[in-house]
Amino acid sequence: MEQEAAIAVTPIGVMHCGIKTPGEAPMNYSESDATGTLEIFPSYLEAMSGLQAGQTVMALFWLHEARRDLLKVYPRGDRSRGLRGVFTTRSPMRPNPIAVSELTVTKVEGNLIEVTGVDVIDGTPVVDLKSAVGKPGAGQRDR
Repeated sequence: MEQEAAIAVTPIGVMHCGIKTPGEAPMNYSESDATGTLEIFPSYLEAMSGLQAGQTVMALFWLHEARRDLLKVYPRGDRSRGLRGVFTTRSPMRPNPIAVSELTVTKVEGNLIEVTGVDVIDGTPVVDLKSAVGKPGAGQRDR
């Protein structure tokens, strides 16, 4: 059964960094020492309460420049690995180009969060932030 429903996702902020093109971006946050600043929009400032340097956060991004029409890719662009469905890879090209990055907070000032581990390009919309479970400064799941 195929069912399509409209879902509205509103960005909460935007990434500012020195990575200008997808080709410059590290393939994964675990391979990145790039720095950047998450600018959280003022209407979400209260949601940052308790966030501090040293914490690890999971950032969800909308990869606004990614192709959405590919369902199979060569993992990491390596043709020797054969075509695979995007749901079995971390490819940015997918029906809903949502990325998950684990970032280390180095500074919080107002609505700006300086981070390391950046693997997205400058101007990428931030969809959500979550505390990284089991990481320094991480919170427990709240109900």
